[in-house]
Amino acid sequence: MAGPMQVVVLGCGGSAGVPLIGGADGRGDWGRCDPAEPRNRRLRSSIVVCAGGRTLLVDTGPDLRGQMLANGIARVDAILYTHAHADHVTGLDDVRILNRIANRPLSAYGMAVTLDELRRRFEYAFLPHDERQFFYRPVLTPCIVAPGDSVEMAGIGARVFLQDHGFVTSLGFRAGNFAYSTDVVTLDEAALAVLDGVDTWLVGCFQRAPHKTHAHLERVLEWAAKLRVRRTVLTHMGTDMDWGWLRHHLPGHVEPAYDGLVLEIPG
Repeated sequence: MAGPMQVVVLGCGGSAGVPLIGGADGRGDWGRCDPAEPRNRRLRSSIVVCAGGRTLLVDTGPDLRGQMLANGIARVDAILYTHAHADHVTGLDDVRILNRIANRPLSAYGMAVTLDELRRRFEYAFLPHDERQFFYRPVLTPCIVAPGDSVEMAGIGARVFLQDHGFVTSLGFRAGNFAYSTDVVTLDEAALAVLDGVDTWLVGCFQRAPHKTHAHLERVLEWAAKLRVRRTVLTHMGTDMDWGWLRHHLPGHVEPAYDGLVLEIPG
């Protein structure tokens, strides 16, 4: 069993964040979210997992630079990509600074389809590194993982599993007593078997009503009950998911995340 871990929620918003661009005054469309509640202001979904003095970054969304600075994350040791949608990958160029800090290429874990897409869109990031040169660009070393694999990433042992994300698939993982499932609408029996009995589950829940590509609130509550999760934390939330409303209406073992939330995971 893995030892204690710390998980930092860098962002818990949907693909367009909260608030959305627009609004009556041009300062944001908040939907049902109360703009006076700071925990409703959400950047795009990403986390870091810290254990044994090492750090795994999960996804490199467009808000990466600000998220790292806001949460005091000075370095990472490896990156896991859940899938290749823009809100999870388009901050990739900021990885070059992380390369400089680590003074080496960084391992990038993901399914073959994800890494192939990243290579097509960010070819320069996967070119061999010339040790005579400064890290003027990101340098990633692709590490393909397949659903069902047990893998060690940044010294953190995890089991990865496939998730249905509507028109594509994404990758979830469980590391000891923690699991992460962003961008998922349905889970098959293999995924549920990996998740069964997990202590803390950070899971995507975009809105209250059913959605084609994201789990909605009722479905996540059903999953959490079936899996006997002690603490379920909602992420990847849209403008329908007001933090105060959720705190008032959710059962005690389920809660909404907020940007900067730190989860202490027992060993």
